[in-house]
Order: sequence, then structure tokens, then C-alpha cells
Amino acid sequence: MTAPRPWPGDPADDEHVPPAAATPAEGDLRARLAAAADASDAPDVVLAVSRHGRRTLHSGGTGTPPDVPREDLRYEIGSATKTFTGLLLARLVRRGALTGGEAAASCLDPGRPVGSAPVTLAHLMTHTAGLPGLPRDFVPRALPAWRTNPYARYPADRVTDAFLRHRPRHRPGTRWHYSNFGVAVLGHAVAAATGTPWQDLLTEHVLRPLGLSGTALEAEDPKTDATGHRKDGRTPVPPFDAGGFQAAGAVRATPHDLLTFLEAHLDPAGSPAAGALRAVRVPVLRRGPDHRHVHTMAWFRHPTDGGPMYFHSGATPGQQAFLGFRPDTGTALAAVCTRRFRARDPFVATAYAFLAET
Repeated sequence: MTAPRPWPGDPADDEHVPPAAATPAEGDLRARLAAAADASDAPDVVLAVSRHGRRTLHSGGTGTPPDVPREDLRYEIGSATKTFTGLLLARLVRRGALTGGEAAASCLDPGRPVGSAPVTLAHLMTHTAGLPGLPRDFVPRALPAWRTNPYARYPADRVTDAFLRHRPRHRPGTRWHYSNFGVAVLGHAVAAATGTPWQDLLTEHVLRPLGLSGTALEAEDPKTDATGHRKDGRTPVPPFDAGGFQAAGAVRATPHDLLTFLEAHLDPAGSPAAGALRAVRVPVLRRGPDHRHVHTMAWFRHPTDGGPMYFHSGATPGQQAFLGFRPDTGTALAAVCTRRFRARDPFVATAYAFLAET
């Protein structure tokens, strides 16, 4: 694995974007969306596409339609929240509030000795901090609520305490390992360093500037928050509570808000977050055989015939989400559904294939 940069530099080194392809016929696009929704096999499914700013949404599902149109509900996006947290950190860095090189332990416990190779905010955001996916004692604490709200049983103070007690097996910055634990710690470290709660930072620097009025960080109203379901697709589960893992999975949003978020990444010009939006497209590390796996500070990046595709998926105990965009075709896709992930689940694979083939 190539070591990540301390933080992305000038976004002018981003990839060349070729001219956009022609927009497909509206009827063909709608037919493809309907087929993708059917293949997803969930009580509620919404696939929202933007091509050069023109939006097409398809909603469906195997369950009884809710009183509120499916496309107007807020959906839990789980780990796709990390794309919001990555953009927040990029904004704070570009505004000079942080550098990304701060030692996380010093942010959480000022005056604490950190040694010669501390875990930095950049390590936490890029999954190179040497942390496991979850704290060692997470499963024993979460097990009684495993099918409903496991994260709610692990509060913020326990997350930070587990981090401060952890001894990484590998030097930070040398190995990549996807970690909800790490990004959760990042949220608390950023809040401590700035003296502002993570949810307030996200609202001030991401949600409000991008006009995301249909996005929330906790369940607010059963009439407007989509209801998740277990693997059987029939049994409802309570709204997701992220506990101390807010920065890693708390965001819930309407499909239209998710498209607005993605469209800002496709066309940052004129946005108050333009610099950060460009920065989160810049590769910061490459890993695997021939360095084929490319990551930015917020997105997974895979090649297509026309150019790179940026994406992130997420899941909660009752819902799933897929967010992605392709600069080469000017296309963004936000896909959400209300069924818990199960073995050989078709949802994420269907959404990924839809964007990759568009």
C-alpha cells in the first residue's frame, strides 16, 4: 500500500474529465430503474438518478406503499455517512481550522504523550490508523440488541476510551483496514479539537451550505422517516441509533437531498464548499495488487471505460444505501432500500452495476 498523503493537496491534480456522453432516452432510463428496483427485493426502494442536472426517480418495493411518497421519506444511509464526514473534514482543513495531521489522542486528551508515530485525523479518515473495524468489546455489549440497535449500546465516552486504551498492531499509515471505529473516533476528535459537537459542525459546514434541508442525524418523525425491516423483508425494526458512532453512520436523508449532495460533487463550481468538494475526489492512497484499489478521503474510486467512478455504500439493521457519481458521464445515483443486508443481497450489486454501466 502506498502511504496516504498527510492530506490532499491542490485539487488541480484531479483526473482529466472527458466530455459527457449523450443522455439516454427517458423511457429507457425509467425501464432500467424499474428493473433495478425489482431486482433489489425490498419493501421500499428508491433509485434516484441525475444526468447533467436532470433528475429521474423511481420508487417501488414489495411492501405496502407508505402514506408519504417513498421518494419524500428520509432513509438511513449507514456507512455512506462517511462521505459527509470526509467532506466536513476537508472543509475544516481548507478553512485552516485543522490540518489533518493532528494526533487524535491529543485532541481527545490534551497533554497526553502520543509517541513518535501517533494516529492522526488523516489516518482515521483514510482507514489507515491500525484500528479494527469495531472496538474489542463491542460485540459483547451489543449482542442483546444485535437485531435492532446494537450501536446504541456503545456510547461516545466508551468509543473514545476504547481508542485511548488501544495499542495498534501496525504503524499508523502503513496498512489499510476499513474501520467504523476509526471514523467514529475521528468525529469525537474533530469535535474536541474545535470545541463544537460533530453534528453542529456537519450542519454548519456541509448540510446548510449545500441546502440539505431534508437531511437529519437522528429519527425525527415516523411519518417522514422510512421504516427499516429485518432480513425477512416483513418485520419492522426501530429507527437506527448510532450511539457513539455518529460520524460513521448517523446520516439519514431524502433521495432528493442525496442527489443534491452528489450533484455538488459533480459540479462544485459556485458552491461555498467548492474547494473541499474537489479535494475529496483526489486519490490519497492506493493498495492491493498493482495498486488497483484507489481511495480518496471520502470515497472508493473504481475505473470505468470512460473514467473514474466514486461510490460508497452503507447499511443499518434495517436499511441499505448506495451513493455514487461519475464525472465522465455527469451521472449521480442515490439508491436506498428498507431491508437489512443478507447473504448474497442483490441491492448494492444492482446499484453499482447500474452506475458502472450508465
